[in-house]
Amino acid sequence: MRLLIVIVNYRTAGLTIGALESLEGEVGPLDARVVVVDGGSGDGSAETLAEEVRRRGWSAWAHVMPLGENRGFAFGNNAAIRPALLAPDAPEMVLLLNPDTVVRPGALAAMTAFMQTHPRVGIVGPRLEELDGTPQRSAFRFHSILGEFERGARLGPVSRLLHRWVVAPPERTEPHRTDWVSGACLLVHRKVLEQVGLLDDGYFMYYEETDLCRRAARAGWECWYLPAPRVAHLVARASGGRPIPVHGLESRRRYFVKNHGRVYAAAADAAWACGHLLWRVRRALQRRPEIDPPRMLSDFLRHSVFGAGFRIEGRP
Repeated sequence: MRLLIVIVNYRTAGLTIGALESLEGEVGPLDARVVVVDGGSGDGSAETLAEEVRRRGWSAWAHVMPLGENRGFAFGNNAAIRPALLAPDAPEMVLLLNPDTVVRPGALAAMTAFMQTHPRVGIVGPRLEELDGTPQRSAFRFHSILGEFERGARLGPVSRLLHRWVVAPPERTEPHRTDWVSGACLLVHRKVLEQVGLLDDGYFMYYEETDLCRRAARAGWECWYLPAPRVAHLVARASGGRPIPVHGLESRRRYFVKNHGRVYAAAADAAWACGHLLWRVRRALQRRPEIDPPRMLSDFLRHSVFGAGFRIEGRP
């Protein structure tokens, strides 16, 4: 069984080294190789990582692929995946792994074994957790109009009423089929990529894994969440720890327009905005402190289908 692990680095060399350290004892039994793609960091990251790989004796299973520019998460992953799939010794599986992760012992072996023994499973995700073991929500439902209203409202009664559409439901303790899993650690079978294509690099960051899982589901592949294999995820460290930036809103719009059409996307945008206004009214009545970033609603509307003038999104 051959496994390709891709880590996309952008000015996070220290985190990437930590991720590689966690892989050191895991790659041998899996015939795995790791490609660290540096997305034009321009801060010496590529050189630092290449030297660290050499110094620590990791060259047998890891190498650094420097790119001249930063064109996002999907583009960086595809830069490593595309030539690997064309090689004579193409991997059977590909693991997308964030630099802000620490892979727990045995996690990769458990994920790959599950995929090998379940032929219709094309995508697998592990339990993501904090460094102290606190679980993060790691299995998700596809985004919908009602789900967007619930995300905007963030109110207990609304969430209970719309529990079937909540995008990030509470974690479960048993393996189960799910709509999509986080791209922080996502295992995909080569046959899925050959059938539905690589990541859509029209997404700069966010929603690219959701899009991939949706395309796989439409092609008949199953996506599963496994709670036993565990990966620590230092949430948002690789993206600077900021609230979802502009390219996150752009990716959200692209996802809805591409997968559901402009009318559905407009309804989803309106649903989120209405839910958010409901949240703001409640916050004002209860005199709660502001927790959202400045201009959240105006930024959202500016990058929604309304602000974008219903322009048609390109396809990969």
